[in-house]
Amino acid sequence: MCVDELGPVIPRTFPPAPGWSPDGHRIKAELDYGRGPEKTWVYGGLRVRDGQQVTMTAPSRNSAFYQQFLQRLEEANPAGDIYVVTDNLSSHNSLSTRTWLEDHPRIHHVFIPVSACWLNLQEGWWRIFRKAALAGQSFAGPNEITHATELATIQLNARARPWIWGRPTPPTRHLRRRYVYCI
Repeated sequence: MCVDELGPVIPRTFPPAPGWSPDGHRIKAELDYGRGPEKTWVYGGLRVRDGQQVTMTAPSRNSAFYQQFLQRLEEANPAGDIYVVTDNLSSHNSLSTRTWLEDHPRIHHVFIPVSACWLNLQEGWWRIFRKAALAGQSFAGPNEITHATELATIQLNARARPWIWGRPTPPTRHLRRRYVYCI
């Protein structure tokens, strides 16, 4: 499983459009929006062999929520050992997380080198997720972010395929017509 966090995703609200003037012209107004104090982090785990994803939203990025996410990963993968490929974030390597991992011997951490986030296939999935769930959206609160995350995960899991690191080979072009010239 490739694991990473996305965020913070910050809810922001835009005021309603000002409308039209009596003579039919659009009223120009300064763009003003508010950001709420709530931040939401999205935890994600990509099962590389079949492309299935497990996601969870949390109000902060700390060891307690990371351990809750690892519990979800364990429930989603009931058989065999689970190798978690992740970065060296302090919550991934904290004393409480290491103590929690001792009670869950099926889960093994594999840390990627520093400054090599491109080795984690979860980063590529985040790009697809952002387009499916977050692009062009204005969220009023954390509940809407959680709802969008759940819907996008269900939709992306419905068409999941195995992940292969690297660029796919381009499809071969077939010529529609082949002309033969005789001299």
